[in-house]
Amino acid sequence: MPTPLSALETARAIARRETTALEVTVAALERAELVGPEVGAFVHLAHERALTQAARLDALPELAAGSPLRGVPCPIKDLTMVRGLPFQAGSAAIDAEPAPVDDGVVTLLAQAGTVMLGKTTTPEFGLPCYTEPDVAPAARTPWDLGRSAGGSSGGAAAAVAAGIVPIAHGSDGGGSIRIPASVCGLVGLKPSRGRVSPGPHGVDGVALASHGVLTCTVADTAAALDVLAQSWPGDAYRLAPESFLGTLEQPPGPLRIGLLLEPSNVDTEVHPACRRAAEQAGRTLEDLGHHVAPAPRPYPSERWRAFIALWSVMALSAPVPAEREHQLRPLTRWLRETGRRVAGLEHAEALAETQRLTRDVALAWRDFDVILTPTLAQPPALVGQLRHDEDPEQDFWDQTRFTPWTSTANLTGRPSISLPLHREQVDGVELPIGVMLTGTLGDDARLLRLARQLEQAVGWPAVPQP
Repeated sequence: MPTPLSALETARAIARRETTALEVTVAALERAELVGPEVGAFVHLAHERALTQAARLDALPELAAGSPLRGVPCPIKDLTMVRGLPFQAGSAAIDAEPAPVDDGVVTLLAQAGTVMLGKTTTPEFGLPCYTEPDVAPAARTPWDLGRSAGGSSGGAAAAVAAGIVPIAHGSDGGGSIRIPASVCGLVGLKPSRGRVSPGPHGVDGVALASHGVLTCTVADTAAALDVLAQSWPGDAYRLAPESFLGTLEQPPGPLRIGLLLEPSNVDTEVHPACRRAAEQAGRTLEDLGHHVAPAPRPYPSERWRAFIALWSVMALSAPVPAEREHQLRPLTRWLRETGRRVAGLEHAEALAETQRLTRDVALAWRDFDVILTPTLAQPPALVGQLRHDEDPEQDFWDQTRFTPWTSTANLTGRPSISLPLHREQVDGVELPIGVMLTGTLGDDARLLRLARQLEQAVGWPAVPQP
């Protein structure tokens, strides 16, 4: 089949009347029905809503006029509410009741003229870095259907990688956009803290997570960030508005790039393919005129344990009725039990330690504009490889060893992007190996310009379609 159009190309084709929003939506729904189950992309397809939205856009040219994403199908991750659609957050302990409101990002995407195709698969409450919920099929990467699409935005990544849609909403609290981007051969940006508001219905809490998107191109990601980077009254964190797509082609300037191959969060082995991916990206950056030098490990691994206290209490805060705790996955139950043992003072100290760690990371990396690492320590994992229901603590630490760099950006609020710059044969199958660039707080635009420069210099192939 031909290479699918990007989100921006799709919107331009609709604007030029080479196709219609309705035709694009019908084709996306047909492909979602055909290959969505194979890759575990969706928990709910909103046929009537999507077709009505698309037909209305075609009938009323003034709606979202001028939006670069007008008419583009964009599903929503099932950790985010879409009014009237089932909301289950990947958990058998939660009834899939219709959501009472649209979350803010859903409103913004609708105002930009995107078409809400359905809800994508997520693991229980978005906690694991793989998407294997008890309420839906596992999300799988189209590069090898025996392997996981990552998590927790696994369904979103599978939907984009399978060519169902050119863009999908996701969220990232410890790597949950960048991990699926790496294993599915996509672009995945976690924006800076304060760039994308959780409002008007959500709150920042410990401020680890951010909404974002999964795409095939840096330009699509920049266009989506323009849409999502809006504030709501009462935001706890707020960055000044910028133009991301409009400034994307500006040279990022010669930058100081720190290459870090040593894991940050835990001592673990790094697969040679992941090392090679980052090292090759470093050589490309040098060829582009940037200065690349080794970066220090920003903190000893034991200091990362503050993340466990915050993550486990976050798991405990999920609104699960006491009589339905037994329906939770073993990992979730273990995290909630861990959270119950975190005293108030310990939680406060974990927050303070995160702030101290943020300062120490800034000092450790003060000589660099961007830090370059592999996205993950291993190639895409087989479905079930990281999941250990019989030993949920091992499950947690195996995930940590798989993702030893991603959560540093969540703890410190920095923008971080995974790019599909590398492929390697693993067990006889060509697989994507992501490379991660992490910038300084608020410097999303320059990070995107650097990513665009790499995309133009190297490019990446289309994902093989199932």
